[in-house]
Amino acid sequence: MKRTDLLLRSFVAKVILASCSMMTVFAALPLVSAVAEQRGPVQRVVQGKVVDSSGAIVKGAVVYLKDDHSLSVKSYFSDDEGGYRFGQLVQNTDYEIWAESNGKKSAVKTISSFDNKNQFYIDLKIGK
Repeated sequence: MKRTDLLLRSFVAKVILASCSMMTVFAALPLVSAVAEQRGPVQRVVQGKVVDSSGAIVKGAVVYLKDDHSLSVKSYFSDDEGGYRFGQLVQNTDYEIWAESNGKKSAVKTISSFDNKNQFYIDLKIGK
C-alpha cells in the first residue's frame, strides 16, 4: 500500500510541475509576441518605379534582383504604372537591383545587409 501511495504522490507531483511549467510558458507568450512586434518583420521588401531619363514611367521593363550570397537572380516586369515589387528578402543578404528596357539599362543599386530597414523604395532610371 505504501508503494502505491508513493507512486501516486510522484505522479501528482509531476502533473503539478507540468501544469506550472505550461502556465509559465502561456504567461510568457504575450511578452514574446510584443517583442516580435517591436522588432518588426524579419523579411524585407523592395519596391519602386521604373522611369526613363525624362521621368516618364516605363511599363514592361525587366527589373532584376540579384542575391549576392547565392548569385541567384529574380526578375519582374514593371506594371502599367512602372511599378515593381520583390518580397521576402533575407535580412542578412546583400542584393543588387537594376532595370532594362529596349536595350537600355539603369544604374545598379545595392541593398546592404547592414541596413536595418525592412522596406526599401528604389526608383530605377533607365538611361539614354
